[in-house]
Amino acid sequence: MFDRDATASRNKIIEIVSRLDSAVDSAFEPLRHKEGANKLFYSASALADHSIIWFIVALSLYFLRPRYKKEALQAAAILFAESGFVNVIVKTIFRRQRPIHVGDRPLPLRQPLTSSFPSGHATAATCAAVLFGDVKYLKWPIRIFAATVVMSRVHVKIHHASDVIAGVGVGWVFANVAKRTVTKVFGGSN
Repeated sequence: MFDRDATASRNKIIEIVSRLDSAVDSAFEPLRHKEGANKLFYSASALADHSIIWFIVALSLYFLRPRYKKEALQAAAILFAESGFVNVIVKTIFRRQRPIHVGDRPLPLRQPLTSSFPSGHATAATCAAVLFGDVKYLKWPIRIFAATVVMSRVHVKIHHASDVIAGVGVGWVFANVAKRTVTKVFGGSN
């Protein structure tokens, strides 16, 4: 009886997630035919490949704002650890297929080889938004760009909506736990 109940619950969850993914994908469909939306989302997705944009932010902060050198180094280290955790450990556990894209893409896009779940772009973007959230002049630009990156992964059909939602959750938890841990071990801000 327990197995039947567990299977029924699992199937119900899969059905709910599938409906969510389909609804969000359908909502993005009209935007996929707009040149401006494609340029925005494909560019955001490409800039966030391998967390490049977040490392550029950390590097810029390190050299241009000496007051934030420690935070920049900590953010870079945490982002590096997050990437390893998500791409080597978590994605290996979940072998989810990516959404199917039919036809040519309007712009070039790197095709990831890892599992679709969770979205590494969403995880890293959320991590960056948390890590750079204490830098007054970066807080909102980073949050807005991070949200654009998260949405871009659904727009370009590399991730399901549930992949990015999970990525946001994992990124938020990882960044907050890592930030607290690093602060306890190495001390607070300058």
